[in-house]
Amino acid sequence: MVNSSEFGNRLQKILNYYSISATELSNQISFNRSTISHLLSGRNKPSLDFVMKVLQKFPEVELYWLMNGKGNFPSDKNNNFPPTSTFQKEVKKPLLLKKEEKLELDPNQFSDPDASHKIDRIIIFFKDGSFKSFKN
Repeated sequence: MVNSSEFGNRLQKILNYYSISATELSNQISFNRSTISHLLSGRNKPSLDFVMKVLQKFPEVELYWLMNGKGNFPSDKNNNFPPTSTFQKEVKKPLLLKKEEKLELDPNQFSDPDASHKIDRIIIFFKDGSFKSFKN
C-alpha cells in the first residue's frame, strides 16, 4: 500500500530535480493543480492515471521508487527492477497471448518464495495508454 505522505515527499523530490513548480507539473502532465497539491500534502493517494502520466513525462522516475521509495531516483538505466526482486527469475513461461487466447495462470507460478504473497491480479499496460486487467 502506498504511504501518502511518503509519496508526497517523493513527488516533491521530482519537482526539485526538474526545478519545476506543482503548477508547472500540472501543465506538463495535464492534471488538475489541486490534485497535485493534495498528493504533495499527503491528503490523497495517487491514481493510476497520475502515476502513468508522471512516468511517461519523466523517464528518470522509476515506478518502484515512486510507489514504494525503493530503488533509485534519478533512475539507473541499467537497473529497471529493485535489486532484491526475484520476480524475473520466477516466471516459468512467457505470457505472450494471441488475440483470441485466454489467459490461464497457475497462481504458484508467480508466488514470492520468500513470503506468503500470491498474485490477485495482473494488469498489462499498452503503449497507447490502455490496459487489460486479469483477476485470479
